[in-house]
Amino acid sequence: MLTKNGIHNTVAVNNWHEALNLSNAQIGLALLALKQGFVTNKFAVIGEQDILGPRINRTPRRPRRAEHFISELSSVSQGDLVVHIDHGIGRYIGLQTIDVNAAPHDCLCITYEGGDKLLVPVENIEVLSRYGSPDTTAPLDKLGGAAWQARKAKAKQRIRKIAGELIKVAAERSIRELPPVKLAIDPYQEFCARFPYHETEDQINAIADVFDDLATGKPLDRLICGDVGFGKTEVALRTAYAIAMNGQQVAIITPTTLLCRQHLHTFRNRFSGLPIRIAQLSRLVGSSEARETRQGIASGEIDIIIGTHSLLGKTINFANLALVIVDEEQKFGVIHKERLKTLRNNVHVLTLTATPIPRTLQMAMSGIRELSLIATPPVDRLSIHTFILPFDPMSIRDALIRENRRQGQSFFVCPRISDIKDAESFLKEWVPELSVGIAHGQLTPGELDSVMHSFYENRVDILLSTNIVESGLDLPDANTLIVYRADRFGLSQLYQLRGRVGRDKRRAYAYLTLSPRISPTATAERRLQVMQSLDELGAGFSLASHDLDIRGAGNLLGSEQSGHIREVGFELYQQMLEEAVTTLRSNEPNTEVAISNNWSPQISVGVGVLIPETYVKDLSVRLGLYRRLSRLSSLDEIEEMKNELADRFGPFPDEVNNLLEIVAIKFLCRIASIEKLDAGPKGLTLSFRNNSYPNPAGLIEYINVNAHYVNLRADHKLIFRRSWEQTTDRLKDIRMIAQKLAKLAV
Repeated sequence: MLTKNGIHNTVAVNNWHEALNLSNAQIGLALLALKQGFVTNKFAVIGEQDILGPRINRTPRRPRRAEHFISELSSVSQGDLVVHIDHGIGRYIGLQTIDVNAAPHDCLCITYEGGDKLLVPVENIEVLSRYGSPDTTAPLDKLGGAAWQARKAKAKQRIRKIAGELIKVAAERSIRELPPVKLAIDPYQEFCARFPYHETEDQINAIADVFDDLATGKPLDRLICGDVGFGKTEVALRTAYAIAMNGQQVAIITPTTLLCRQHLHTFRNRFSGLPIRIAQLSRLVGSSEARETRQGIASGEIDIIIGTHSLLGKTINFANLALVIVDEEQKFGVIHKERLKTLRNNVHVLTLTATPIPRTLQMAMSGIRELSLIATPPVDRLSIHTFILPFDPMSIRDALIRENRRQGQSFFVCPRISDIKDAESFLKEWVPELSVGIAHGQLTPGELDSVMHSFYENRVDILLSTNIVESGLDLPDANTLIVYRADRFGLSQLYQLRGRVGRDKRRAYAYLTLSPRISPTATAERRLQVMQSLDELGAGFSLASHDLDIRGAGNLLGSEQSGHIREVGFELYQQMLEEAVTTLRSNEPNTEVAISNNWSPQISVGVGVLIPETYVKDLSVRLGLYRRLSRLSSLDEIEEMKNELADRFGPFPDEVNNLLEIVAIKFLCRIASIEKLDAGPKGLTLSFRNNSYPNPAGLIEYINVNAHYVNLRADHKLIFRRSWEQTTDRLKDIRMIAQKLAKLAV
């Protein structure tokens, strides 16, 4: 920059002595840990911020919570099975606009057994949840029948039992105490400065969550759910630093030898110059070195040990283990997790995953395990273009040659080792000008290490492999992926494989190929459709939720599958479980009351309430907006939503403004325990939930002060006598009344 501006008399200086010996005509350039400079009577030190100005910090956004992902995912399509919290399983047949008190109103139409129909106003859409299965044979409930209530009550009893056992497991862990982790700030900041990228907001939040847990003196048990390449490893590095620098041992468990090798390289690079000894234990380590490593673990000489599931073996004895980091948690089996459970009570556990298995995801969603989401993509990261196509030799050749011409590398992944030979013949015939390396689990450690080393150093153009490469490998130059017979891979596997490309600033391409002669199964086709639809950055959590939807969660406490979810649908089951856990944690005696506390105020004010088709044309987008509006949990969020709608779709019509006002009034009604609100041009009637108000004395005083237009009837309904000429005045006045009653209630 100085040269560009005509200043050429610069000299690089390496130490203070050289700086003092500069002549008056020279300007010294030095790397110093100073943002701003200073001036003395002999010289001036000018820092980065003195020239460029202060660094601009982005305004932190509201943290993205897990339930936001689920609510986005749970929008319904025409023909889907849905569950009404009071009426049970029905089928959604579409959105209908009806006249209510001569005003248009959007309602979701649900059919039940016998053809009975139920219209649910869009502002009460939260009473519906998706059944969570494409199974169209599930029987519909009878509208107003007793079977649903009996089934729901039975499910509540089971859920209460499960919640109790989960709380017991969590309680056993929480009563154990570990010394709070203390951190020397300056050395820690120097370690953080070695991170070559800017931390994303979600990364900063996840790291803060972990250190908050470590400071409590309770065992850390946190799930870091972040998309592939979004920086989970950095969270692990900083956590490992805190523990290792406190003189305690860290064990990092990986599912594959390749990922173990990569972590070893990453950790040694970041910890270079620090008094921390790092070793690995995997198939790539010779027997004599492995024996020495085990001895070092037992004696405490090794501070950080990185290994595969062999670290969970009975022959491994730790001297002072304090932290276990489990990378790619979904890759470990039941036996390995049982072994982890025995460690879990006495040590900190940090779990990293892009696509958590359904059971882990459900435990995090239920509040049993702490969850941090890393959903912000790194700066300049581009989404991966995904194509699903029959295997066509010419298309594959074009993709591989195009990647090679931009100095990139490619993956060619087969589902089985037996497919490797045919794939190698294909590549030799169709792309003879490109070099091919082969990697799979049956190679000797030396062969595998040699192939991967060649690929890392760009001596190989195409890596032909099985899904051994799916876990965590970071190769910025590899930006084209060919998956042979993609229908033979699971959803999580496909997503992880796709995450091997696009890890730099370059656009990446993934080709999921199918046999031109064999049609995929219905489930495989659904998996591929999900992969193609979730091509935006940060979709791993949504994909895991789809997987939870397709496969079911199973029993949280055992290996057998659970049938409770089928009876009430996944979303309602999840909600009931979460509420049961919360209730038991707060030691409330009546779980039944807490679980049934999910209700939606019924509001009728005689104004048009809808998002017109002329404002938002796409029906699925309108339904998604209705769903989001129903989940808003504060008046500030409602204001943010107003701004977003105006920004996305332009100034909104009266009906949308009415809808937003109704959502705000509904929020206030819940606080004030108002179950039903009916308004017309001449007044307003309120009914309280269970005929009770949280602050009876305050309500009586309010009625007495405003006796000229408010009175309480014998049936406990509150009557307001008003005269509203304009609907806008009516909504404004109703909101003020609801706000006053909500304020009194708390």
